[in-house]
Amino acid sequence: MASPEPSPSPSPSPTASPEPTASRPDSTRTGPGRLLVAVYGLFALSASARAGVQIATKFGHAPVAYLLSAFAGVVYILATVTLSIGSPTARRIAVLSCSVELAGVLAVGTWSLADRAMFPDATVWSGYGSGYGFVPLVLPVFGLLWLRYWARRPRTGETIVTSAEDAGEAAGGGVAHGEGGAPEQGAPDQGAEDVVADGRT
Repeated sequence: MASPEPSPSPSPSPTASPEPTASRPDSTRTGPGRLLVAVYGLFALSASARAGVQIATKFGHAPVAYLLSAFAGVVYILATVTLSIGSPTARRIAVLSCSVELAGVLAVGTWSLADRAMFPDATVWSGYGSGYGFVPLVLPVFGLLWLRYWARRPRTGETIVTSAEDAGEAAGGGVAHGEGGAPEQGAPDQGAEDVVADGRT
């Protein structure tokens, strides 16, 4: 009696790969970023309001100082908005804003100390921000460090299951050959042996 051919084991069908989940938030305004945005917002308001009043009431007294204060206010406003949005484009603009801010604090701070006659009234960045407790000097440094840290945060949850076999192994099921899957190559089929034995008896 001819032994029946063993039916082939169905091959595992690939499953749809799940969407990788990123652990990073949608905005840099999270965690310490909230405090950073709040401080930037405070300086944006104070610097722009102060410069606006000075330009409107006594511009001829210290035009350079007042214009520099207005420029600082614009930089603070731009940094506040871009840090709040947190998109890739906004982050690049925020990096540029913080870099310009840091360069401005260093340049204006040095200029105000070297040529005091040019600054009869202090700007936000005069004396490296000494009138504001040197916060204008350290603020862009913290801003750049936060943007760099946030951009390098690791992603998690990106494990992708490519097939039913991988899914079984990931769950600890171990769907391997010889363990509920296709019969191992060269191993006799138990059902076929039973049929041959019945024919001989």
